[in-house]
Amino acid sequence: MRVSLIQLTADIDPDANRQAAATWIERAVEADRPDLVALPEAFTLIGGGREARAAATETIPDGPTTTLLRELARRHRITIHGGSFIEAGPDGRAFNSSVVVGSDGAIVATYRKIHLFDVTAPDGQSFRESERFVPGAELARFEAGGFHFGCTICYDLRFAELFQHLARQGADAFLVPSVFTLQTGKDHWEVLLRARAIEHGAYVLAAAQTGRHPSSGRQSWGHSMVVDPWGTVVAQASEGPGWITARLDPARVREARRLIPTHRHHRLIEPWGG
Repeated sequence: MRVSLIQLTADIDPDANRQAAATWIERAVEADRPDLVALPEAFTLIGGGREARAAATETIPDGPTTTLLRELARRHRITIHGGSFIEAGPDGRAFNSSVVVGSDGAIVATYRKIHLFDVTAPDGQSFRESERFVPGAELARFEAGGFHFGCTICYDLRFAELFQHLARQGADAFLVPSVFTLQTGKDHWEVLLRARAIEHGAYVLAAAQTGRHPSSGRQSWGHSMVVDPWGTVVAQASEGPGWITARLDPARVREARRLIPTHRHHRLIEPWGG
């Protein structure tokens, strides 16, 4: 199957951000005819204060973002992985959520980010995602084009056991929509994506935000990429918004797992003293 990853530079206007995403999806479909298109994390809003986040918070399945993705999927007969956006949650907080829409416009998966980014970056900038979001508690996966895709979001990439659980449920490809910071991205982004692919003999598809977001001044690393089951980067975005396209081959998964069958060798080990 053919997959296209959309790379964006979102800001604080959700309508403008959705329109930008739709435009790039249309261009990718016209040029490359993908079977699946994936968007980055937080593609409807980056920046702004409490009021901006409240205005961008929506529900599933009847919010404007899910409605748009369903329309685009039906129109182009493709599967769309909707990166992530702000979904209304409990107690005035929200979820950082992905919606996956099939080619008939039906929702085939919803994933709420499990690991929240509470980190101080090397430049001293502090991120406290848990002040705005509650963590999800369930795994999510779906089937498309003969592949079993496992859903993750950004910071989840650093937690190998999440990918292990998804692989044990049959995932042979992972989606990692992201907003990696410039500081961590330059050192960790490619290393982690390739590691997750190598560990499981699986494809990794990582659509990312890129560049400086005008209203916040925050700068994202970008470099959206597709990594194959041997850990080879088969497609990588250049600077700026746009898209990349790659072909996923199930034979590559079978070959990688035949050569290094970690999926058969894995053992669960109890902690010392357990």
